[in-house]
Amino acid sequence: MRRAEDLEGFDGEASSTSMISGASSPYQPTTEPVSHGHGLRGLRCDPDYLRGTFGRLKIAQVVLALISFICIETIMVCSPCEGLYFFEFVSCSASVVTGVLLLMFSLNLHARIPQINWNITDLVNTGLCTFFFFIASVVLAALNHNKGAEIAAVIFGFLATAVYAVNLFLAVKNWRINSRQQNTRQTSDYMRARTESREVDHRPEIQRLDG
Repeated sequence: MRRAEDLEGFDGEASSTSMISGASSPYQPTTEPVSHGHGLRGLRCDPDYLRGTFGRLKIAQVVLALISFICIETIMVCSPCEGLYFFEFVSCSASVVTGVLLLMFSLNLHARIPQINWNITDLVNTGLCTFFFFIASVVLAALNHNKGAEIAAVIFGFLATAVYAVNLFLAVKNWRINSRQQNTRQTSDYMRARTESREVDHRPEIQRLDG
């Protein structure tokens, strides 16, 4: 029979061996939660965008377009109705599309679809909304029947046109600046590569003269 000291020593070796084998085993338990879905990973709100100029303009555009749509929806009787229907379509489309773009930029969802140029998409949407909101507001102002809802819709329509126009001006300005910087960077890279190639071409002649 083994003595108690031997048994204690055996148990100590066994416990240390199990600790070593457990540390080297690739199947150790972990305390990190297991993620079963990757759809919402990295989804977060970008407060810097919402506090920035374009974020505030986008919020104002959605609010004004939505108010314009609500005002025009309260009108029950119209004659003629073409101007009202056109204004209704423009305000509804602008609020939906601009709202989607606001969500894409504020939640960084646009980074998951790099195949789409979101800056150009936003620029095109802003330009179209500026143009059609102005036309729809002018037509509704010319065909209105001096009703409170129509007057309110026209006012908010022109306000939305102004906000979209400011956004369009700033977007075009930034696009020109970025294009100019990109062209300058490409030109400098080309000149640098051309200079390096010339230096490489002259080095064999210098070595030949030294020899």
